[in-house]
Amino acid sequence: MQSPKKYLAHKGWHQTAVIAIIGGIYVFGSWALDFNSLNGFLAVPKAFAWLGVNFRPTADSMTYLPKIWQKLLQTVLLAISSTVVAAIIAIFVALLGSKVTGVNGFVQTIVRGIASFFRNIPLVAWSMILLFSFKQSDFTGFLALLLMSVGYLIRAFMEIIEDEASETMLALKATGASYFQVIFQAVLPQILPSILSWILYMIENNVRDATLVGILTGTGIGFIFDIYYKSFRFAAAGMTVLAIIIVVIALETISNQIRRVIL
Repeated sequence: MQSPKKYLAHKGWHQTAVIAIIGGIYVFGSWALDFNSLNGFLAVPKAFAWLGVNFRPTADSMTYLPKIWQKLLQTVLLAISSTVVAAIIAIFVALLGSKVTGVNGFVQTIVRGIASFFRNIPLVAWSMILLFSFKQSDFTGFLALLLMSVGYLIRAFMEIIEDEASETMLALKATGASYFQVIFQAVLPQILPSILSWILYMIENNVRDATLVGILTGTGIGFIFDIYYKSFRFAAAGMTVLAIIIVVIALETISNQIRRVIL
């Protein structure tokens, strides 16, 4: 058995080696990409100074507020609707894929593969793929958010079922309750608070992601920001960013309050 002194020295050597490898990868990558780290760090303050001067909302940019809030509301509703539909799909698929409530091993494997597939394709990739099929429309943004959310929520709901409902499932099965009685009268009511918490979390994420989706699909607040930025109306673009920040903070505050109540 190693002494504490030798164990700590051995652990410290491993940590040093990992840090050295990461540092070596960074140095090699900088050299391969011809990236000057010093110039990059020095450019950061200049970049923020430029943003502070050009993106500062002005009195003239206030005239854009009605249009900004209209598109922002559209973006929030898009994020909420895509998350709710994804959650409804995910909960039933998760019941089939969970080790506790799943039908059989084959179905569980298929469900986990589907969840992994949808989750590991980036949102940008989904937006670009769907853009070729559905063109620039709200439905394209809705589908992109829906498909990504389904992957995350299926995985999250399966873990919730396995962590919180396994004992309940076994206990009710032992009393002779049918499968659907156990699911709808015990499992779903028990995991509902955790499910609602995840839905709120995904709504927060999707509101932020919907901005990027809007830039790519030509919808919502992202599209408005893209127009203002490309037409050099930086003050209006700054007003758009400020409105997004206010809405995201408000949604996060409301979401946290709801979580405190249900959990």
